[in-house]
Amino acid sequence: MSPQDPTQMRLMAISRLAAGGRWRVEAMRSLSEGCLLWFTKGQGRITVAGQTRGYTAHNAIYIPPGVMHGFEVGPQVFGTAVFFGRGCPVTLPERALHLRIREVHAQQEVNVTLDMIQRELDSDTPGHDRAAQHHLGLLGVWLERQAAKGAAEAVQPDAARRLVARYTALMETEFRKGKGVGEIAAMLGVTATHLTRCCRLACARSAIDLLQDRRIFEARRLLAETDTPVGHIGASLGFASAAYFARAFQHLTGLSPSAFRRTQDAPATNRPN
Repeated sequence: MSPQDPTQMRLMAISRLAAGGRWRVEAMRSLSEGCLLWFTKGQGRITVAGQTRGYTAHNAIYIPPGVMHGFEVGPQVFGTAVFFGRGCPVTLPERALHLRIREVHAQQEVNVTLDMIQRELDSDTPGHDRAAQHHLGLLGVWLERQAAKGAAEAVQPDAARRLVARYTALMETEFRKGKGVGEIAAMLGVTATHLTRCCRLACARSAIDLLQDRRIFEARRLLAETDTPVGHIGASLGFASAAYFARAFQHLTGLSPSAFRRTQDAPATNRPN
């Protein structure tokens, strides 16, 4: 059940990210490291910092550490996810990016760079680790250049989207404390009604849906990857009681927390989405 070490840079096929259930990619979550999603085939929707957009082939999406996100991965979606690792020395963007790479040369350039990184990671020749880091640096430069090209076409978020981005950022620091939408809205200086209206405009979901999704994703992660008692998990996520946690979890997942944990040791074909 132990996750891969987030301090290490690694590449993974996007199709493999949902191997343990679609909840691992679709539910709202954040990472402690930067992540680049490079889609080469297929389409779907991705929500980053409370904003939902469609993605297609040759889209590059960079998600900084601590930024909430979730995305659809259908059976026809292919590409590569790059996890940069905590403390990565490569210069990376400070904000999330969604880049539509139209130039064939730029598409080929990133494909070759990713292939070279993977080749060095798989190698045992002297200096392969340094070579992988150098190629990763070139990936950072590619990302910076493509962001500069797309800046002129970027649409500035309106007030509703800016508020939702602030909400998801604040939620990331508060979701374990048991605060409701009303309390978080008050911290943002708006009403819960206004916040929910803005969330629906930005991503077609309510403020409470985003908050519950974030909490339940964290619950599923802890159930799948740790041996922490169910009651302790609920308390750590701000649920008032173990019974309330169990009801909320089952309402959103269709399984009790204990039943969900058991499925994580079952064959992949029996795992819930």
